[in-house]
Amino acid sequence: MLYSLYETQHMALAPLRFMAEWSRGWFGHPFSPLAHWPLSRRLAASSDLFLRVTERYEKPQWNIAGAEVVQEKPFCRLVHFRQPGPKKHKVLLVAPLSGHHATLLRDTVRSLLAEHDVWVTDWVNARLVPLSAGPFHLDDYVDYVREWITLLSPGLHVVSVCQPTVPVLAAVSLMAWQREAQPLSMVMMGGPIDARRSPTAVNNLARRKPYSWFERNVIERVPEKYPGYMRRVYPGFLQHLGFVAMNPDRHVNAHWDYFNHLMVGDGGSAEGHRRFYDEYNAVLDLPAEYYLDTVKTVFQDFALPKGRMFVRGELVRPQSIRAPALLTIEGELDDISGNGQTEAAHALCFNIPRERRAHFVAPGVGHYGIFSGRRWREVVFPHVRDFIASYSS
Repeated sequence: MLYSLYETQHMALAPLRFMAEWSRGWFGHPFSPLAHWPLSRRLAASSDLFLRVTERYEKPQWNIAGAEVVQEKPFCRLVHFRQPGPKKHKVLLVAPLSGHHATLLRDTVRSLLAEHDVWVTDWVNARLVPLSAGPFHLDDYVDYVREWITLLSPGLHVVSVCQPTVPVLAAVSLMAWQREAQPLSMVMMGGPIDARRSPTAVNNLARRKPYSWFERNVIERVPEKYPGYMRRVYPGFLQHLGFVAMNPDRHVNAHWDYFNHLMVGDGGSAEGHRRFYDEYNAVLDLPAEYYLDTVKTVFQDFALPKGRMFVRGELVRPQSIRAPALLTIEGELDDISGNGQTEAAHALCFNIPRERRAHFVAPGVGHYGIFSGRRWREVVFPHVRDFIASYSS
């Protein structure tokens, strides 16, 4: 029902959006005779802002040379960034499947490409996956990671950002137990390994509501207009609403500042706002099975830190990991994965020698600053780069 209402609302806004397009053109274009009226700039700025807050944002492009899909599965593509010249270290960057597209890690990729050969998990919007492809569970996510670690080994380093820290740790644990190929190092950034530590608003919601509430209230069927018609999903627009609701004042102020930048003709600042929100507002639907599995396993049962996580009936044993080095990174001001949640991986991987493990808390850094922006480039990335270099064969 919610998905249908969302689509209906978008269609209902179409005439208003057409009028706003007309208004922005007539009152904002420098060659328009109406652009010189006293209120023209205000009308053009208001129309532009209305168009942006009612826009349907599609998946952004990587805009990085050499991006090539090397393997495609129903729910994910493995993207390789081919770059000229020799590369020192091979890296699999496991992107989160938590609402945003993998392109949110564009800044992460660009930093890594200077000295690394980079592969990225590029998740597919579930509303575009036909029902005939079957369901996608958390176990399937772990299977994908295991397959790609095997494919890219030996000499591989794995970097996981946010949500995938759990399935990546599960995958490497199973591979270690089965004595399969393992990465040289694991870098885990801002993820809920143990969501009991420093619980955030995200954690508290999962704790307060029973599993049945999530299944009943946030799972929808994909409408007929999409290839994934009738697939059960957690809609991206609900996740986006949750993101905004966590810091509503920040987003309201950012849009008010954008309006003022348009009013005074500050094109540079306005373009910076567009770049950020073009990415932030582009969201994807999550397969319902995977979303519900994650809620229960990670945020309600705390199965991994309790030693009770199973993947296809096989117990996940992080203590079986001995060879890979481990670096965990947290942001001091992270309001999505609280302090200590990622660091918990060290207590689980206690058979990795202490001298091969490290933990870093980035001062003054929030969740997105761990992997994007100036603080990522200047504060966090040097730790990642040096750690990978230290454990390369």
